[in-house]
Amino acid sequence: MKKWLIPVIIIVVVVFGVYRWAVGFNNTAVQYEENAKTKWSNVESAYQRRNDLIGNLVKTVQGAADFERGTLTDVIEARAKATSTTIDANNLTPEKLAAFQEAQTGLSSALSRLLVTVERYPELKANQNFLELQSQLEGTENRINVERNRFNEEVNIYNIHIKKFPNSFLAGMFNFDPMTRYQADPGAEKAPDVNFDFN
Repeated sequence: MKKWLIPVIIIVVVVFGVYRWAVGFNNTAVQYEENAKTKWSNVESAYQRRNDLIGNLVKTVQGAADFERGTLTDVIEARAKATSTTIDANNLTPEKLAAFQEAQTGLSSALSRLLVTVERYPELKANQNFLELQSQLEGTENRINVERNRFNEEVNIYNIHIKKFPNSFLAGMFNFDPMTRYQADPGAEKAPDVNFDFN
């Protein structure tokens, strides 16, 4: 064997090894990123289901002629804001995720006030459509939480993959940026004040 052939073979083997590593990294990163984007779509789908149910709930509550219009208006406006705040799964920036979360939190707050106010209306509490919608909303809130957790798990897998050494070298070259996780609402870490006033 010629002496010059050995270094050529070594170079070819090294180049081929680097190529296989880069291809493997890229394909795995694409898979993990797309999985996380799919999970984000599931989060949005769960929120859309809630928005659809709220529309039906509002129509049911509007039938109670003496129901507080301000409370109902707050829900309608919060729902409109929540449905107009969307995020492209290819552009999940921390700022856009925070704006989306803020709109959804506003809707959750308005909806909670509506459901508390309903307690003063026995005819609504006895309305079968209202009770069914209320039950579906509770289930949807659970589904939203599950989907957010699944999204965060997928983002975690992707972020670990692109941040691990030596993958971190290729992540920048191939434009794989870390994704933002869905975070708890500001202040959620504080326990709510509970005051039982029996007087």
